[in-house]
Amino acid sequence: MPVMLLWLGVWVSLGLLPGAASSSSSSSSSFSSSSSWEPLEPVSAEKSLAWGPGLEAELTLPARYFYLQAVSSDGRNCTRSPPGQFSVSIKPLSARESIQIHVPKLLDRNDGSFLMRYRLHTSVKEGLKVEILYGDAHVAQSPYILKGPIYHEYCDCPEKDAEVWKKSLSCPSEEAQITEDFAAFPSIDLQQMFKEVPPRFGQRMGAIVHYAILNNRIYRRTLGKYTDFKMFSDEMLLSLSRKVRLPDVEFYVNVADWPIEHRKANDTPGPVPILSWCGSVDSADIVLPTYDVTHSTLETLRGVTNDLLSVQGNTGPVWENKTEQGFFRGRDSREERLLLVKLSKENPELLDAGITGYFFFREKEKELGKVPLMGFFDFFKYKYQVSVDGTVAAYRFPYLLLGDSVVLKQSSPYYEYFYKELSPWSHYIPIKRNLEDLLEKIKWVKENDEVVRKIAKEGQMTTRELLQPHRFYCYYFKVFQEYAERQTGKPEIRDGMEFVPQPDDKTSLCDCHRKKLSKDEL
Repeated sequence: MPVMLLWLGVWVSLGLLPGAASSSSSSSSSFSSSSSWEPLEPVSAEKSLAWGPGLEAELTLPARYFYLQAVSSDGRNCTRSPPGQFSVSIKPLSARESIQIHVPKLLDRNDGSFLMRYRLHTSVKEGLKVEILYGDAHVAQSPYILKGPIYHEYCDCPEKDAEVWKKSLSCPSEEAQITEDFAAFPSIDLQQMFKEVPPRFGQRMGAIVHYAILNNRIYRRTLGKYTDFKMFSDEMLLSLSRKVRLPDVEFYVNVADWPIEHRKANDTPGPVPILSWCGSVDSADIVLPTYDVTHSTLETLRGVTNDLLSVQGNTGPVWENKTEQGFFRGRDSREERLLLVKLSKENPELLDAGITGYFFFREKEKELGKVPLMGFFDFFKYKYQVSVDGTVAAYRFPYLLLGDSVVLKQSSPYYEYFYKELSPWSHYIPIKRNLEDLLEKIKWVKENDEVVRKIAKEGQMTTRELLQPHRFYCYYFKVFQEYAERQTGKPEIRDGMEFVPQPDDKTSLCDCHRKKLSKDEL
């Protein structure tokens, strides 16, 4: 590859040139390290591993990604970054094709593994060739041939067979939270919902969006004043419908922070199924991934810098070099956060906590002070991350788990869709809701470093698996599939609904190889 082309790709990935995509016939990324590592034997390119959805042509994602694991010549996984250099080259199979692709540098996960990301801005007809090298030797089964067509994110080319699509993503057959959420809804009477939801939740102060999906086209109307966050539900529905044919379904999404359906399953009348981004122990809402992790997934390598992939390569110093203090930064969105600051002022050797902005408790700013905003990746300079609820569940919690620090999590009635897969003392350290045991827990973690390090690693490894971007698509689809199977009545385009169009993608061509819908289907 010409040296100038490689440097162009590096400049773009560092944000030194305007725009997100480098336009070229190929693009490369490399990583070299001289940091300490444990195996005594040299790295074996042949025995090292490469895997992940970014090595599968049929998986269309906003940002494609795959993993590398350095393995020594005696077959042991490296647990620190090995000396030497991994490099990745991605180029079209056909010399006649030119592609627009963003390939940032490899992310070192500081445990002998690496994360490679790339984002296509044009589709590729013939396919891609992915070469992975350690030094000048091919890694694992490199080169990987991804036979086309390979579609970019905005290509509207859904797979008609949902089972084929789910199999290609290795979607789980069951999701514990979905099973629990739908237990209260053996059937969903659409007509009854139309009678109940608007007057109960859709008045002036409401934040309800009424959706209908028919023939894979999306329609909606808003109910209430606070529905601006429909942009997040819109973008996920549109992205999902570009990848797989959705069932005909009609539902309500609550785009406010709080879950809203507080009837119990045995109440008369019973609860109605409302889709929300957060659940609670006293609500019956059906929980979706939060708008925060959803949007950051859709905008990875484009509109955001902090997402569930990038954080994995920005986890701060190695464990031994992290500052041994509890750490918190955030807004004043819960009273316990103010208490954190008071504890920090009284016990600075144990806790560094600060409020970055006041809205709910402005009268407290003079007493408690305000600290400057801090880059999220710098949080991981500290070994103990304190997670305290905001208005609802703290949406930074999944990002904290992916770091290389341990999380001390406040007990909470609120939860996100993946919490059922986590356990206190296995994946994080629990603290009481009123924080009365926080200082005691910080002292304990300082005295039990090896145990705490194992908890941090278990939380990180579990979350890496649970929160892979392709799993979001599986989860969303599973919710709509379960809902559609239970609904009685026919979904329709109701009065006041408007069509939600796909983005107008004029920057790149997209010729879907799948059969277009017939006029009858439309």
